[in-house]
Amino acid sequence: MSDILKAVTGRHTTRRTVSWWLSPDLGSVGEARRLTREKLTDWGFDDQVEVAELLVSELAGNALGHAYGRVRLSFSAEDGLLRGEIEDENPELPRMRVVDADAERGRGLFLVDMLSCCWGGVRTDRGKAIWFELPAFAHAETGSPVDTLAPIAA
Repeated sequence: MSDILKAVTGRHTTRRTVSWWLSPDLGSVGEARRLTREKLTDWGFDDQVEVAELLVSELAGNALGHAYGRVRLSFSAEDGLLRGEIEDENPELPRMRVVDADAERGRGLFLVDMLSCCWGGVRTDRGKAIWFELPAFAHAETGSPVDTLAPIAA
């Protein structure tokens, strides 16, 4: 955050980051949800826990079920934005597909698209990382994404 923005908002930026390696089986999806809930609650992002858990379930399930190699779950939070990321060793980026109305699978990325403010994927040196972002302010912070940026009256 720039010094000007700090002066206007009275807020100081705090960047938080955490990551975990998941064991390479589908049972790790539940562990990923648990880690998500515990860390976001610890950070004070109670309002985003359920959505983040759902998004992590989808992305971790895809990575553990379709990719290969090690899978890492990461979160970062800074200036009202929470970013979740799943990294695996398969360089193939996922894509949304058109599915039949009675299909039991294939809608996960549509959920990610609907529930996050943005999402994407990027190839890495070791494979790929799929990420999503959610607006989030910890309970200890004041204001909302809109009024936080309002100038302070003289």
